Amino acid sequence: MAEKKKRVSFLMLLPPLLFAGLAVLFMWGMGRDNPRELESTREGGLTPPVYLTTLGNGAPFGEAELRAPGVKLVNFWASWCAPCRAEHDQLKTLSQEGVTLYGINYKDDAAKGLRFLEELGNPYTALAADPNGRTALDWGLYGVPETYVIDGNGVIVKRFAGPVTESILESVIRPAMAEAAAR
Repeated sequence: MAEKKKRVSFLMLLPPLLFAGLAVLFMWGMGRDNPRELESTREGGLTPPVYLTTLGNGAPFGEAELRAPGVKLVNFWASWCAPCRAEHDQLKTLSQEGVTLYGINYKDDAAKGLRFLEELGNPYTALAADPNGRTALDWGLYGVPETYVIDGNGVIVKRFAGPVTESILESVIRPAMAEAAAR
């Protein structure tokens, strides 16, 4: 009889214990520094290969340009992407400052991509298209827009998923550029 009471007591305690365990896991997840920040397996590694096609005039850029001396940014974007439109002024600011900025038009109609740039201005040092998304897959792209800060050795210092707003430019992109320049 005593053993049956112990079993019943344990079963009665099981739901509150499970709830407490789940509550601890939930609180741990909420305590992360930036829950919106997506982890990148590419940060700290060399830029992956690029399989790009021409977009507009000029040849697409490649691994040689991405591994050349100096800090550079790679920005994946598309004409159908509203956040890409929202970040465009920040990209133009960087371009006016002389930052090397490579643009990859992701899974987009080339004519629509070029019209997007005609309308808003072209901040890119060089342009290319990734019509089937192969390069994006190799880079670990979650979606557009995404911006990568790359040092003078072709190492990805920072990957930022989402639109580059004025505050993100100052708090994330510029510090990553400074880190890349110091390497």
